[in-house]
Amino acid sequence: MSTSWQHALQALPTTPEKIPVFFFAHGSPMLAFAREERGFGGPMAAYHGPEGPLAKFLADFGPTLLKKYKPKGIVQQILSLINAKDKPVTDYAENPLLMDYYGFPPDFYQIKFKSRGDSKLAQRVVDLYRQAGHKARTTIVDESRGEDGRGFSGPGLDHGVFVPFRIMFGEEFTDIPIVQVSIDASMDPEKNWEAGKALAALREEGILILSGGLTAHNLRDRTSFAPETAGELHKEFDRAIHDALGVASEKERKTRMIALTRHRGFRASHPREDHFVPLYVAAGAGEGGRAETIVDLYGLASFVFGI
Repeated sequence: MSTSWQHALQALPTTPEKIPVFFFAHGSPMLAFAREERGFGGPMAAYHGPEGPLAKFLADFGPTLLKKYKPKGIVQQILSLINAKDKPVTDYAENPLLMDYYGFPPDFYQIKFKSRGDSKLAQRVVDLYRQAGHKARTTIVDESRGEDGRGFSGPGLDHGVFVPFRIMFGEEFTDIPIVQVSIDASMDPEKNWEAGKALAALREEGILILSGGLTAHNLRDRTSFAPETAGELHKEFDRAIHDALGVASEKERKTRMIALTRHRGFRASHPREDHFVPLYVAAGAGEGGRAETIVDLYGLASFVFGI
């Protein structure tokens, strides 16, 4: 199963002078522990668990990024803080963890991932946003990020960062800083595309831009999470994503990507846009270059932009 993505990772250009931008499936807390309980068993747990394809991909993905690009820092775009009127940028000396999930066994709340932030990088992100006309600010460790759309509040990296990063980089990763940046709270594809464009200069400054989400995420219908159980509408939308990303013309690709949230199968896979619109941030930051698929698995697709 892993041959295709290993080939795609090996084929990535080694261009530390202008690092590509990646959208990748960040998964769920099940990446840390596989449990056949509380409704998290069956194909979903097998597909998204620590022995599933996503975990295996992430274990290859992280080391490849470090080897090819030798980044000075990582900017991770992640889910919006819905109540925020600006774009919060984390500025922590040591990144705390926000366990922004519920209903899992106790050991899911004991996950460890040690990393650090960087005030200079955080301020650079804020400056780039402001120069492009966006509101942005840093948020420090003793300041709550504010309640997000799922009802969680508090400081720290959320599960879309620390859950996959501990597989990608190890449980202790302090060599380079990590700064977490909110997507645009409107969840509008065009606005998030523009938010990504605002940060494109980081690519030539040795900063790796990662954008985490999922191409299928419907907690109201967990059949959406695995190919064995997904319905035809789920799969039709998944095919539409790949068709849009596969268009050679950048202008046409953008048009078709923006239209994805209006696809008839979109709501079957995404009751809310929050896990999908990080795709537009990555595409905006990588505008002006080619787009390619790294992982072509149902619901776990990962893409590279700006190559």
